[in-house]
Amino acid sequence: MALTNFVVNERPAMDVTRRPQISGSLAGSRDCTDAEIIGESWNLKKVLRQVEIVAGTSSTVLILGETGTGKELIARAIHKQSSRREHSLVRADCASIPAGLLESELFGHERGAFTGAIARNIGRFELAHGGTLFLDEVGDIPLELQSKLLRVLQEQELERLGSTRTVRVDFRLVAATHRNLSEMVPQGQFRSDLYYRLNVFPIEVPPLRERPEDIPLLILHFTRMCAHRLNKCIDTVRAEDMDTFIGYHWPGNVRELQNIVERCVILSLGAVLDCSPFADLRHAARTPAARVRTLAEAERDYILDALRDTEWVVGGPDGASARLGVKRTTLLYKMRRHGICRPQN
Repeated sequence: MALTNFVVNERPAMDVTRRPQISGSLAGSRDCTDAEIIGESWNLKKVLRQVEIVAGTSSTVLILGETGTGKELIARAIHKQSSRREHSLVRADCASIPAGLLESELFGHERGAFTGAIARNIGRFELAHGGTLFLDEVGDIPLELQSKLLRVLQEQELERLGSTRTVRVDFRLVAATHRNLSEMVPQGQFRSDLYYRLNVFPIEVPPLRERPEDIPLLILHFTRMCAHRLNKCIDTVRAEDMDTFIGYHWPGNVRELQNIVERCVILSLGAVLDCSPFADLRHAARTPAARVRTLAEAERDYILDALRDTEWVVGGPDGASARLGVKRTTLLYKMRRHGICRPQN
């Protein structure tokens, strides 16, 4: 069985020991090694352009996207390109903090404010003073706490639990959620005024299935990272395994891909990535009907298949447009609409 060094669609080999040129890494950002954004797809580049535009402002940003798409990386990128980058980026995961403790975690409390409050606690709002506060899964904030959050955002002041003293705070808010807040508002699950206050500059992070061009680079990155941590040397992946990685729909997005790659690295005994943990996904990749696809997803997959079969030739009698039975200009329009661009060699 032929082996290739991370070949995708028979492109030239890539060596995992060499760092690829990744245009998705945010140009001009400071010390971005701990929050590297990997990818060259049009969909991801559109997100990064939005990051560059809004980072220099003080506006609130609402990051939308499915679980595992890398919303926290986008928040870190915004902070690192902002004028507040010399100060802290403080994170609060509203879904993981118990509802009974969330108010104290965000606003802080004084000693004796409630049973068990044996010392003063500085909340996340105050800790983020001068910097950026990242509220992850903001859609999980209880309704009764949303009014207090709105006041802090509007007035930039708060009172710790058990205190009547007003504390002024100066922070930039970046919020994220996998929930559809616009649907939660009419259902009475999320305050409309808070939603409008958060939704100043929305950024939607695309799921991995909408940027399959980035999968080879992500596999390269995660393999190199995991192999280095485990003191292994892995520089090769079978072409058929790479095709299966690309064809899978990744319901868990980048986080799922990272976990699968780490499992493969752990099982690898030589220079070839052992993709046996991924074997069951070959069948899933060939039977996408296991999940209901939208019409747009089906059309995008159909166009990609035609482009790959014609080696990315768009026009002419042997091109993808002829195979699909549409005009060349129509196919180019649909490629732009679906964020499809030819992979760079």
